[in-house]
Amino acid sequence: MLEELRIQNFAIIDSLELGFAGGFNVITGETGAGKSIIIDAVELILGGKADSGFVRAGADKAVVEGSFVVGKTAQALIKPILEKAEVTEGEPDFLTISREVRGNGRSTARINGVTVPQDVLREVGAALVDVHGQSEHLSLLNPKSHLDLLDRYAELTEMRMAIASLVERVHKTRSEIRRLLEDEAALKRRAEQLRYEVEEIEAAELEPGEDEELKAERSKIGNSEQLAHLTAEAYEYLGGESNTGQLSAVDQLAQVAVLISKLAHIDPQMQDASELADGLAEDVEDLALQLRRYADSVEYDPDRLDEIEERLELINRLKKRFGNSIEAIVKYAEKARKELTGIENSDERLVELRTEEEKLLRMIGEVAGRVSQVRKMIGGKMGERIVTELADLRMERAQFEVSITQKDDPNGCFVGDKRLAFDATGVDDVEFVMSANPGEPLRPLAKVASGGEMARVMLALKRVLALADQTPTLIFDEIDTGIGGRVGNVVGEKLWSLSSTHQVLVVTHLAQLAGYGDRHYHVKKQVEGNRTRTQVIALTDEDTRIVELAEMLGAQGESGKLSARGILAEADQYKAENRAAKPKKATTGKLKPEGNGTGKA
Repeated sequence: MLEELRIQNFAIIDSLELGFAGGFNVITGETGAGKSIIIDAVELILGGKADSGFVRAGADKAVVEGSFVVGKTAQALIKPILEKAEVTEGEPDFLTISREVRGNGRSTARINGVTVPQDVLREVGAALVDVHGQSEHLSLLNPKSHLDLLDRYAELTEMRMAIASLVERVHKTRSEIRRLLEDEAALKRRAEQLRYEVEEIEAAELEPGEDEELKAERSKIGNSEQLAHLTAEAYEYLGGESNTGQLSAVDQLAQVAVLISKLAHIDPQMQDASELADGLAEDVEDLALQLRRYADSVEYDPDRLDEIEERLELINRLKKRFGNSIEAIVKYAEKARKELTGIENSDERLVELRTEEEKLLRMIGEVAGRVSQVRKMIGGKMGERIVTELADLRMERAQFEVSITQKDDPNGCFVGDKRLAFDATGVDDVEFVMSANPGEPLRPLAKVASGGEMARVMLALKRVLALADQTPTLIFDEIDTGIGGRVGNVVGEKLWSLSSTHQVLVVTHLAQLAGYGDRHYHVKKQVEGNRTRTQVIALTDEDTRIVELAEMLGAQGESGKLSARGILAEADQYKAENRAAKPKKATTGKLKPEGNGTGKA
């Protein structure tokens, strides 16, 4: 519910703080005092259009901020919206929404201090407050909301979820069918391309690491002359015979090993040295043999070099087309084989998918058909209740129906002997239609009533749909337009009753209606110097309410006060008689003392 509203430099309001309570709140005051401006401010933080005209003359910007206590139902609706907008700060049961409008008309919206786009503000606002009356923020005039309201009223949520699950499955099945039914020539070309690519890769008979091995062999053959020279020179030093007759390194190390061995026979301490010398002599001899064998293997082979170059060129061509490594090329081939198999087997798969599609369409039709029957039955009862409510509100000749229609679709789900269009909600198009006057045809709500009639229609709908409509705060702006005191008394009773499940705020000129308020706020304007200011006073005692109601009645003196007392007494009696049947509603609003001339209440 809306707990507190703070307004600065908005139209004729310089600074205003209002604390609201749960239950039934009424706002009264003379025409032009600023009652509807308060509603305009609320609509602004609900995502309404910003306008430079909202900024009070002489100010840089207008600021409106609302604090909301959020119940569990609203939390469930708001949480995914806030998460998507990355608004994670704050308590889950408390929300602050603010809007700044600058002189150039540009605005900034924030939720819990985090800047958000205007569409996010509208989504969150729609879950918190519904405004009815002079504005365009009328959710019940949107036919898209009618189906959800009827289904919640008829308790069809679980069956709706079952339909949505089946519809999601059929959409996936149809998506795969469409993919398989793509242009046949294109599929054929794709298959030929895949087949050619797979054959090309398979013909190459690639081996992991092959390219690196070939590069090493190419380097060896290409540098064979230098390798042979270096090997021969190294071998000459180790095991060859020099022209001077000097012993090779192998022979010299062998002699050294013999001499140290003799030393070890004389002095055992030289035994380790003798073993080391023997090992060195053997290692050097092995090294010399390796160099000889390597020298024999080094050979310039131009034919083999050409083979290597051709093989590497093939591998590089495949890398450019299919991947930057042999492993990537092999992986591409595996993927291509799978796609080729899918195309070659598409006819069999298509038969399977068609069978699955028909099965799902029959399942959807079965569930949607049962849901449609419930909607028609409950919709009829709901229409009758709304007609009764309208009669109480002096619209005795009004007609109201829940229109449920369906569309034929050759590709739709099977309902009986028909094929009907469907979506995640089923097969029905639901819209509330009415006729406000005798002889007029039933038409959509938005095209039927206006002014006071529309306000009463909204009240009747809200009364009947109170349990189904989960919007916690309902605001009615001048709902009494076009009705008299006797009807006003009935409207007051119904609004007070409606406040058992919602917080209700009403702007009214009708004393009989205002008498049913649980909280009463009086709006008046003051002129100080050359400036006009709006002031809101919370009428917290019976005497101040009596004075206000008497002024609303236009009655002077004690007779006016007597009439006002009678209105309050009648309202109190009605509340006392009906309170036992009315669920308790939290009333944790903040009531502030009377204004001090600064525009604060």
